[in-house]
Amino acid sequence: MTKSLSESEVNNYRERGYHFPVDVLSESEVAEFRGKLEDYEVRSGGPIKGEMRHRSHVLFPWINEMIRHPKILDAVEDLLGPDILCWNTSFFIKEPRDPGFVSWHQDATYWGLSSSDVATAWIAMSPANRLSGCMKFVAGTHKQQVQHEDTFDQDNLLTRGQEIAVTVDESEAVFVELKPGQASLHHVLLFHGSEPNRSDDRRIGLAIRYIPTRLKQAVGQRDWATLVRGTDIYRHFEPEYVPKRDLEPEALAFHKAVTEEQVRVLYRGTDKTAYRA
Repeated sequence: MTKSLSESEVNNYRERGYHFPVDVLSESEVAEFRGKLEDYEVRSGGPIKGEMRHRSHVLFPWINEMIRHPKILDAVEDLLGPDILCWNTSFFIKEPRDPGFVSWHQDATYWGLSSSDVATAWIAMSPANRLSGCMKFVAGTHKQQVQHEDTFDQDNLLTRGQEIAVTVDESEAVFVELKPGQASLHHVLLFHGSEPNRSDDRRIGLAIRYIPTRLKQAVGQRDWATLVRGTDIYRHFEPEYVPKRDLEPEALAFHKAVTEEQVRVLYRGTDKTAYRA
């Protein structure tokens, strides 16, 4: 028995590599989450950037709360099973009329995980549509890893500006239009990207990376994750810090140490030593 998705939706995810939309946050919840993000940005003097955009759930209690939201986890459990870790979180934010984009890519390329049995829940915190630069998918492209090339394009929101080194037929693109509070689910190997935000509002998305507890880090020396549902009999990942307040000193120290290790994995083979701003 599935908890959130129908059997047909689960089967379609297996075949296409994605499913959307999933209603996960109420209007009041998404307004509260966006408000907390933008309150932080006002206090810090500008949009969240650099390493602060990644693994943010160890820095902010409200993001740690979101990764445990039962409506998100019910849908993820239908895809990955009952024992679930949150491996990472990443903000993908495009300011109004901003040239930022995401090239066609597969998420798994540089993560170093032992299996591609990984699902991303991408939560819309503002309207995600064709005008604002919503994600786009190519169905059925999640069944094999393809070669990528690094561009380090300054407008590319990806860590390495990585892009697929094979031709992608744009006519096959499926545009992932979401209302605030809705989520999309996609497989770690699915071809996806997004275009610039041509609207007058910010396009704010939080990508939550979920994995079954049996996975491990196959490239780096150490890795961390948060158990969000079920039990972890494998203990391949070290437990993450759980914040009680925004930006606690202990959380910042933990985040710095983990980020340094993750950067070594993500940027292996290059001379880069930090997340791009």
